[in-house]
Parts: sequence; C-alpha cells; structure tokens
Amino acid sequence: MSVLDYADRIIYSDRYSDDFFEYRHVILPKQVLRLLPRSYFEADDSGVLRILSENEWRGMGITQSLGWEMYATHAPEPHILLFRREKDYQEKYGVHGKPQDTKSKLRK
Repeated sequence: MSVLDYADRIIYSDRYSDDFFEYRHVILPKQVLRLLPRSYFEADDSGVLRILSENEWRGMGITQSLGWEMYATHAPEPHILLFRREKDYQEKYGVHGKPQDTKSKLRK
C-alpha cells in the first residue's frame, strides 16, 4: 500500500482560533508513518515528523484550502499534525490565496 491509499481515512478537526491564527489538527492513520520516507522525520530518530512543506503534506493525501501551514507535530502522538493559518485568511485573500510577488521571481 502507498500513503495515498489511506487518504480517505485522514481525520480533520474542526477549526479553532485565537486573535491571530486559525488552527486545526489532522490525524493520520498510524500505518501511514511506516510508509513515509525517513527524510520526513526528525534527525534524532525519535519517530517524530519534522515540519513538512505544503508539497510534502499534500503529497500524503492531506487536503485543505489555501493558507494552511504545518507548524508542529504532537510528539507523544506523531501521527497528529498541527496546522495554522492567518485568521480570516479566505475573507482577506479569497480562494486564490495571497498574491505572489512575481516581479522578484522574474528577476532571478
């Protein structure tokens, strides 16, 4: 089996917020951890996932609207990933997300 075979078993929490961020946690099936590349984990062999890029977590079958970033893993339960995004993100930026700085990309 591959990681994507478990995508329909991923659990998404309700959203909750403070004054600055909107949060949610994502619970992966525990079996997924055994299928992930070693490079996705902290170097200390603790079995805890490092902070993953958007491409990495989306590649695992996690689906969320724009603006979410992984900011932590719940170390006692490494299959629980913690996400946040700027509060009121969709009202501020719409479905296409924050505008990209295309000028600086063109200069490179």
